[in-house]
Amino acid sequence: MEPLEVKPASRVNIHRSLRTKLWHERYLFILLLPGLIYFLAFKIIPIFGNVIAFQDYNPFKGIWASDFIGLDNFKRIFEDSEVLRVLRNTLYISFMQIVFVFPAPIILAIMLNEVAHEKIKRIIQSIVYLPHFFSWVVIISIAMIFLEPEGLINQVLQSLGFNWVSFMSKSELFVPIVIVELIWKETGWSTIIFLAALASINHELLEAATIDGANRWKRIRHIILPSIGGTITILLIMRLGSVLDSGFEQIFLMLNPFNKEIGDVLDTFVYEKGIKQSDFSFSTAVGLFKGIVGFVLVLGANKIVKKFGHEGLF
Repeated sequence: MEPLEVKPASRVNIHRSLRTKLWHERYLFILLLPGLIYFLAFKIIPIFGNVIAFQDYNPFKGIWASDFIGLDNFKRIFEDSEVLRVLRNTLYISFMQIVFVFPAPIILAIMLNEVAHEKIKRIIQSIVYLPHFFSWVVIISIAMIFLEPEGLINQVLQSLGFNWVSFMSKSELFVPIVIVELIWKETGWSTIIFLAALASINHELLEAATIDGANRWKRIRHIILPSIGGTITILLIMRLGSVLDSGFEQIFLMLNPFNKEIGDVLDTFVYEKGIKQSDFSFSTAVGLFKGIVGFVLVLGANKIVKKFGHEGLF
C-alpha cells in the first residue's frame, strides 16, 4: 500500500490551523516569552562562546581571528598542579555535600510528614523555608556573627570551660562550616519535592501496617522510603551532574588567606584565572571540562540505576 501524500491544500489548512491556534493562545505565549528570552540569552547563546577553549583567545582579535590551538588548554588542566589541587578540593566538598546535605531534606520531610497537627506542621514548614530566601551574603554574615571570637558560640564554649576557637582561621573547620551553612539554608526548601512524593503514598497501606504491629521506624523503612525511592534516585542522578559545582558564591564569600588552600574550588579558580588574570581560554576550558564530567556522570549513573531495575532519569 503506497503512503498517502499530503496535498498542497491540506498543508495550507495545517498551517492555517496552527496560526489560528497560536493566535488564540497568544497570551500564554506572551507569558512564556520572557523565560524563553532569558534561556536564549544566558543559557543557549553563551554555549557558542566555548569555542575559545580551543583557542589562544585575544580580546582585541576577537573569537574569529584568535589563534586555534586545539586541546592545549585541556592538557594544561592535567599538567597544572594548581588545577589538580582545586579539583581535589572540589571533589571533597561535593562528596561531603552528597553525604550530609543531600539526605537532610529527606529526613526532614519524613519528620514533617509524621507531624499529625496540621497547623503546627505549617508553622514549622514556614520557619524552615525562610533561610532559602536569604542571599548568601546575609547567611554568611549571620554565620560570621556567631563564629567570631566574641560571638555566641565562643561565649558558650567559654562558659563550659573551653578555650575560644578562631573558626575562620582554621582550615580544617572550613568544610564543616560550609556544610552546616548549606544545610541551614537549603534543607527546608528542598523538602518540597519529597513532601509531594510522600503525599502520594497510599495511606491505607500505612494503616494496614500499623494494624499489623509495624512501629513508626518499620513503616518508614519498609513503606515510606521504598515509595519515594524513585524520587530520591532521580534527584541523586541530577546532583551527580553538578558534582564539580560546589557553590561559587558561598565559597567565594568565605575564602580568606587561612583557608584558601583547602577552600579554593574550580569555580573560584575559574574566576581568578578568567576575570582577574584574563586567561579566558584556560578558564573556559576548565568550565567546559566541568560540564563534560557532569554529563558523563549523569549518563553513567542513569545507566547503572536502570541495570538494577529502577527507573532512571531518561
